Amino acid sequence: MLLALDKVTKSYAGADGPVPVLSGIDLALDAGETLALTGESGSGKSTLLHMIGGLDTPEAGTIRLAGQDVTALDDRGRAALRRGTVGLIFQQFNLIPSLDVAANIAFQARLAGRHDPARADRLADALGLRSQLRKYPEQLSGGQQQRVAIARTLAAAPALVLADEPTGNLDEATAARVLDQMLALVSETGAALLMVTHSAALAARMGRRAHLSRGRLA
Repeated sequence: MLLALDKVTKSYAGADGPVPVLSGIDLALDAGETLALTGESGSGKSTLLHMIGGLDTPEAGTIRLAGQDVTALDDRGRAALRRGTVGLIFQQFNLIPSLDVAANIAFQARLAGRHDPARADRLADALGLRSQLRKYPEQLSGGQQQRVAIARTLAAAPALVLADEPTGNLDEATAARVLDQMLALVSETGAALLMVTHSAALAARMGRRAHLSRGRLA
């Protein structure tokens, strides 16, 4: 089992006291599995991904990833986990302005010690970025920047890809190509994919689906 959540709980401070967001979440994901996570806005989907990726911590419960207890790691340990094990794709592109597209795509893979020029080239071609490789982020549209961010994550071949509405800025055809590349990575490397999406069409292509409502998974 690659990922295991056991009774994960999270709440935020509100004007009238704590506001529950996640209430005893249990979730398991094996290597090679794909899971679509759906739910209303504000249901806690992004919070859940942030905690799995070590960007936030639960109030209770445990998160184990690739044999490590994520909830027991310090800041350095969580950073190492994101560098080598988890790939994060969020709607904020977080590209490096001083690097061109080619260098941005290679950045995470170089940090992880897994830079593969052939894989980076395949991703650039598949995501329609071949003609953009020498441009800088400020010269790209929002959709192009999103594709660069996705390519950067996939180029590092992480064990687990966490994707939060990764195709939100893309048209339907491009979104389908992006998912093709994510599923190809899972098939090629044995990675797992956990994707938050509002798209019924994209969710239907995933191996499993789970719905988050009122702090619980169904």
